[in-house]
Amino acid sequence: MKEFEVWPENWPAALLFCHLQTQWVPGPNGVLGINYLVLYHKLDRMNLEPAEYEQLEMDIQVMELAALEKMQEQKEQAA
Repeated sequence: MKEFEVWPENWPAALLFCHLQTQWVPGPNGVLGINYLVLYHKLDRMNLEPAEYEQLEMDIQVMELAALEKMQEQKEQAA
């Protein structure tokens, strides 16, 4: 596994993303994305201010899209 640095302000989103690692929704051609019902449940339990809630939700979406792009690249390289 490759090591990488996480800036301190990104730790909450990085940790949340790691907690969601088993919550990918499968589709016919690979994963479709993260199960947002689980994401919202986790966010609700964090007792966040509205702005923090929205920021974490957006951060997860950015990481989700980057992960989906990477998975697609790997799938294409394997074909």
